[in-house]
Amino acid sequence: MLWKGRRQSDNVEDQRGQGGGFNLPRGGPGRLRIPIGGRSGGGMSLSTIIILVVLYFGLKAIGIDPLQILAGGGLGPGGGGQITDSSGQGTGAPASDEMKQFVSTVLAETEDTWTGIFQAEGLTYEDPKLVLFSGQIRSACGFASSAAGPFYCPGDRKVYLDTTFFQQLDQQFGASGDFAQAYVIAHEVGHHVQNLTGILPKFNQMRQQMDEAEANHMSVQVELQADCFAGVWAHFTGQKGILEQGDMDEALNAAQQIGDDTMQKKMQGYVVPESFNHGTSQQRQTWLARGYKSGKLSDCDTFNTPI
Repeated sequence: MLWKGRRQSDNVEDQRGQGGGFNLPRGGPGRLRIPIGGRSGGGMSLSTIIILVVLYFGLKAIGIDPLQILAGGGLGPGGGGQITDSSGQGTGAPASDEMKQFVSTVLAETEDTWTGIFQAEGLTYEDPKLVLFSGQIRSACGFASSAAGPFYCPGDRKVYLDTTFFQQLDQQFGASGDFAQAYVIAHEVGHHVQNLTGILPKFNQMRQQMDEAEANHMSVQVELQADCFAGVWAHFTGQKGILEQGDMDEALNAAQQIGDDTMQKKMQGYVVPESFNHGTSQQRQTWLARGYKSGKLSDCDTFNTPI
């Protein structure tokens, strides 16, 4: 991607190295360690248990799954707003570096593209903020750690990104290249577009009345549409002549590597289709390519088209 020398967005907030909240005790990667008593007398009191029960149902009432939080879950790569409450230690980063310049440039390109698309529809596009953080962060959606992967929070209309995720994308998932990284950013901005157009609020409202299987299915539809929107952005970015040969292959490979089936097979050795909430590798590649090929939002209707 020929990104150097192009406009950089002013909507990037660099909070790397600043810390974002408190450190929670952990009993392993992404899991809270709950004291259960013993000779040291470290058990939970009745009042503590009551507080935890009240907190659990309070979070469920506003659409946050505490079990996802405790498991270090979230929507993972390309998430749509669910986050994890586990924490990690950030290493920090310089306030000004090439990665920040790259992220700022990609964000600027999404701003230009979506402003034009919205104007063509007689609408006004509102730019999102993108927050760079390290380790953990406090957002309007709660506390998040790097383990959650990049995510969009509709509560404050911000994309949150720990850029060490790009190292994980390369080293752990085998998805290298700057346009693979640009695809990740464009996917999260796709969730912002869904938020502005009312799709994301409707989904968050509807899933309160759904069982887990139904909510997962609709989550897949939401995520695949964000992939398609990322493809639409890539379509118009390609028309500017700044894509290089192989860039879309990088993005499609990234989509393949972070499909639910591929990730589950890699991490646990087997797949559980009913638990998918992002889409299979084939689905993610298909919808990304669909948006890229046509450049039309009308071709991104994952809710009324078989996925």
